[in-house]
Amino acid sequence: MSEPVSRRKKGPRLKDWRGRWSEQPKGNLLSDGSGKQNAIPSGEEDGRQGPLKRFSAMWSSFRKGKKDKIKDTESAELPVPAVAESTSRQPRYVSGQYFFEYLVVVSLKKNDGSIYEPQITYQHPKKDIMAKCQREEEAKILKAITLFCFPEGINWEPLTEYHSETFSFVLTEIDGSRRNGYCRRLLPGGRGARPPEAYCIISKLACFGLFSKIFDEVEKRRQISMAMIHPFMQKLREAPFPAPGNTVEIKSFIPESGTEIIRLTRPLDSWLEHVNFAKLFGCLTDEEVLLVFAAAVLERRIIFIAEELGTLSQVIHAVAALLYPFTWQHTFISIVPKILIDVVMAPTPYLLGVQKQLLDQVTDQGDLLVVDLSKNKRKTFIVSIGDEDSILPSKLQSEILEALQSKRKASTEEELNRVVSEAFLLFFVKTVGHFSSYVKYSRTGEPGVFEKRRFYKAIESKTTRHFVKNFIQTQMFDLFIQEVEQQQPGPQQGVFHQKILEHQERKKREKKRH
Repeated sequence: MSEPVSRRKKGPRLKDWRGRWSEQPKGNLLSDGSGKQNAIPSGEEDGRQGPLKRFSAMWSSFRKGKKDKIKDTESAELPVPAVAESTSRQPRYVSGQYFFEYLVVVSLKKNDGSIYEPQITYQHPKKDIMAKCQREEEAKILKAITLFCFPEGINWEPLTEYHSETFSFVLTEIDGSRRNGYCRRLLPGGRGARPPEAYCIISKLACFGLFSKIFDEVEKRRQISMAMIHPFMQKLREAPFPAPGNTVEIKSFIPESGTEIIRLTRPLDSWLEHVNFAKLFGCLTDEEVLLVFAAAVLERRIIFIAEELGTLSQVIHAVAALLYPFTWQHTFISIVPKILIDVVMAPTPYLLGVQKQLLDQVTDQGDLLVVDLSKNKRKTFIVSIGDEDSILPSKLQSEILEALQSKRKASTEEELNRVVSEAFLLFFVKTVGHFSSYVKYSRTGEPGVFEKRRFYKAIESKTTRHFVKNFIQTQMFDLFIQEVEQQQPGPQQGVFHQKILEHQERKKREKKRH
């Protein structure tokens, strides 16, 4: 491509990126992240309609009429939480933001064939609070959500013991807006054998740790009575959502215990509040994480294998977070329901979480990386291309590994997250942090033009230049640059830009010493 880069047709491309449900091709699949429109095998080549195609047709009908949806229906129906006064420079609360949209309980009920199937048995707020158009739309979404609460696709039986687990998924709508699904599966109170049930909170907020604590409170109340959940969730819904680093207090009454005060605090680094790097590094060594990161940076197909749903969702979100300030643009499903397992055949990039019982349906694929997160694994990389250790410049690999040594000193989850994120963030600072110098503006108010060739030619190291030439071909970098081109020249805000300035200052000081 000649330089400077000619003006790209940005409108349609950005629209294509945003205009889909979750991370799958438009109308083809429900999933849980943002993604590129990809062609997914339909399973019809042999004349039979595969499960993915059947679900695609069902989901396509779910989405029909979405464009005609009345805007901001919920905010018109329900009062916006009051915003508390604050004398500090930073607001303590996020104005007009709910903690969650609704809570649902998904129970396993016997169908006509005496097979247990997931069904929604409780919802807060009730559907009658919503407008008619909203009720119809939510009913379609809720029906699909049951798949993610019980993705195994197995015949459940009543149990006397069941270890509760918490996991999450993401749904991205046609208009690009995201909903996070937080689930906790547990055995309900009672005597004798009984099937587990799932509690699922749907929220536009990405904060896994915060919602895990909310589930602790929900579970505590469920063991007393289902009726105890409603007043707690109503108070939570009415509470103002705290700004990063702040706390909100919620009073809740529990019989025999009296009134309790529940304190919910958001991490100061809000861009890491949905991430738990401890789980990632508990499953993989530093060197193994680096190989996974290398494959993700070049937008390859990666499948994670584990038995626990919580492990899959936490690890896959952690890997995506390592890419900051860039965002994974392709298929992203933290837990693939059995009915959608055909997605592994997609020829385009993806990050998928697959339960170990489905491993045999995954390993016959080539040209991908399959990562086993299990405790008693024989080897970590079940399938690999083989060049993962040569993707990143060796000097920068060593620097990342050295920086990761500091995580041993981290005493809290937030400290660990900060150490890990900065190690990988500095990698991007050193490889592509000079990008702003190569965005040229011809007229005030006009979009800039990124001079790609001059950008990578300015890199002195041959190995780093080789990596960058490959990285700038990815969709995550392309979208990042498109957004930069739309901005006006001048100082930029954000953690990435702050780290770039700090790195430039260090280089200036080092140059003066020499």
